[in-house]
Amino acid sequence: MIPPINTSLLELFRIGPGPSSSHTIGPMRAARDFLAAIRALPEEVTSRATRLEVRLYGSLAATGPGHGTNRAVLAGLLDQAPETCSPEFLGSLDLSPEAVHHIDLGGRGLVLHPADVIPDFTEHGFSHSNTLVPRLLDAHGAVLMERRYASIGGGFIHWEGQPEERRGEPVFPFFDMRSLKLALSESGMPLHELVLMNETALTGRGQAEILADLDRIMEVMHAAVRRGLTATGKLPGLGLARKAHILRARASAAESGAGRFLLHLDAYAFAAAEENAAGGIVATAPTSGSSGVIPAVLALLRRHQHRDRDALRQGLIAAGTIGLLVRHNASIAGAEVGCQGEIGAASCMAAALLAYASGLPIWAVETAAEIALEHHLGLTCDPVGGFVQIPCIERNAMGAVKAYNAFLIASVEDQGLNLMGLDGVIRAMLETGRDMSAKYKETATGGLALSCPAC
Repeated sequence: MIPPINTSLLELFRIGPGPSSSHTIGPMRAARDFLAAIRALPEEVTSRATRLEVRLYGSLAATGPGHGTNRAVLAGLLDQAPETCSPEFLGSLDLSPEAVHHIDLGGRGLVLHPADVIPDFTEHGFSHSNTLVPRLLDAHGAVLMERRYASIGGGFIHWEGQPEERRGEPVFPFFDMRSLKLALSESGMPLHELVLMNETALTGRGQAEILADLDRIMEVMHAAVRRGLTATGKLPGLGLARKAHILRARASAAESGAGRFLLHLDAYAFAAAEENAAGGIVATAPTSGSSGVIPAVLALLRRHQHRDRDALRQGLIAAGTIGLLVRHNASIAGAEVGCQGEIGAASCMAAALLAYASGLPIWAVETAAEIALEHHLGLTCDPVGGFVQIPCIERNAMGAVKAYNAFLIASVEDQGLNLMGLDGVIRAMLETGRDMSAKYKETATGGLALSCPAC
């Protein structure tokens, strides 16, 4: 039997620097966790340590340089956390061969060179594609401590032998959409209230504190849109020109009401996605690569439809709940299931947000989410040159538009007309991802990554 979801919404929506939750935020968290672990070793062990190395496997090895993985690992080993690490700090890290970084082990230092972060095999026998293995070594190369971390998407990490975290049990347990609807029916509560009760039980925190954190997440999303709409110039990596400010100007000048509407939505998605590509601070939704979809629909609801904070917050809770269903029953990692798990999941979540913030019943929320995810099935993850600029930025805009259209369709349907349920589409996404070639799972070895002249 599938266990109930015991992941907090605040774990799904993580704040940190772009451009990738699995390649930047996850590795930074893993490196910082390893730093804490070696600092806790007995002095008898740390006194023999002379060097540290971190080996990258899978798509971390294949596309890590384009996603800033080396910088993220160095930052984590220098005790930086994604939530507080500034883009300026990351950008200031010297990656030249002669650079020297000093790691504080609590009483003695250890020298680390950028070359000690080593891209290894893209094909390997570890349980997860995105694996990094930090090792503390002595003068003879003997391993004093080693951990195998998996960066499993959305900034989540797991290491072999990791003890299970002690947390509370949800008041209303559910593991898929069917069991969620049953819990809602039996409790008689609206979705956002039921989820908030589970959040307080899981985290031990009060609802006011949780709501304040959700407001902070929304503000990070709004800030990414604001910055992206005014920024100009070229993005790092492929040198792609920023387009959000152009789209916004064209939207204001468009004669057609429908054209203005879509261009504004495109501009908001481009703005947040370009900020992510530039290494700016974003919120994973559910990943960094898909962090423009939900901010775009939030900006649309706030700027054009003037929805109040409560409606937006409740919509974000609904979106997060759908994201947890996708993560629990499939994956949100491009390295596991392709871009259908990133942009597809984000579009699915955004459609649910729009439906719930608009006051639609839970069956219509499910229908909107299902339609959006269904029409991303099979979407590959094939970043050109290993960077998120192409095709990820445009895909954020397409995901936002599909989310809005899915919401529109769901809003005019009658209950019972939609034959496909969300649970079935999530299962289809997982099976499709399992069948998908590794060339199309964030390795930059197939699809657009080979056919684009810029690669």
